[in-house]
Amino acid sequence: MIVIKVKENESIDRALRRYKKKTQQTGLLNELRERTYFEKPSVSKRGEKIKAVHKQKMQNLSNI
Repeated sequence: MIVIKVKENESIDRALRRYKKKTQQTGLLNELRERTYFEKPSVSKRGEKIKAVHKQKMQNLSNI
């Protein structure tokens, strides 16, 4: 659980910005999004391979 203590004379906007930054650093939202649905390991591996091939193609195009 992420706890943010609001300092004296600190605006709510600034405290909220610190909270958002901390949640992003911990990867909490990404984990929640991943857990919304189940993906078989074979499907996730296939997706990773497709992404790697695409990334490699884009790298080769930029080198030309």
